[in-house]
Amino acid sequence: MMPYGWSGGGWGLLWMILSWVFIGAIVVLVLRALLPGSPQSPHGQRGAREILDERYARGEIPEDEYRERMRVLEETAR
Repeated sequence: MMPYGWSGGGWGLLWMILSWVFIGAIVVLVLRALLPGSPQSPHGQRGAREILDERYARGEIPEDEYRERMRVLEETAR
């Protein structure tokens, strides 16, 4: 006679392992999406316009280059 809970022939153990793997994968995906600096995080992603604005504000690029790059970004966004 099998102990209580083991009468499924091992299928119960398999489902338990698969459910824990599934739960672990969900937790990892949620943490990656929420932590700053992760590739999929909206907090960690800086848009091209923001970077361009910062470079212009710091004086790294002249106004004509800034305007040209902004025009290219607007064209590619369409």
